Amino acid sequence: MFIEVGLRLGVEKYYQYFNRFGLSGKTGIDLPGEAGTIMHNKKNVGQVELATISFGQSFQITPIMLATTVSSLINGGKKITPHVWDYFRDSDGKEEYYKAPEKKRILSEKTSKTVAELLRKVVAEGTGNKAYIKGYAIGGKTATSQTLPRSAKKYISSFLGFEPADHPEVLALITIKEPKGIYYGGTIAAPVIRNIFENILPYLRNR
Repeated sequence: MFIEVGLRLGVEKYYQYFNRFGLSGKTGIDLPGEAGTIMHNKKNVGQVELATISFGQSFQITPIMLATTVSSLINGGKKITPHVWDYFRDSDGKEEYYKAPEKKRILSEKTSKTVAELLRKVVAEGTGNKAYIKGYAIGGKTATSQTLPRSAKKYISSFLGFEPADHPEVLALITIKEPKGIYYGGTIAAPVIRNIFENILPYLRNR
């Protein structure tokens, strides 16, 4: 399905969205040494390359970039900048508070709600069902990518989950490098997110 969508979009349109969502740069997180994305040069992308990048292989983004982009897609469609501090105190004792940059819209609020609802169904009815917790509206997405060389048959399995689906407050991402035996993200990574959420979500609900 994703290959068909990618081929229908075409190279030019695909790269427009890739750049619009901020995937070609860095998140701007307030930590040193953030790595950038490794992506094909657009002029070198043919039908085969477009097909593989359409389902998430043959390019690399960081976990923080993935979490940031998904957060932007499901929060109403405005791009966010992640940060790890609220304020710091300089040598004179003056407090400097974090100032978030102005949010840029990357897709419509209607589309954002549709994406979040589809991801809720992934957990409620689909391949992410091992992250399901009764009484909570968890959204999520499984991922299983093959590393190079393909002949080595090694994988990176992951699952990204968020809750509540209609107004996300918390998002978590787990990646498992080169798992042994079963390697599907929905099978081995989704239960880890469920375990994390079983501790976090009751706290959020009872604040």
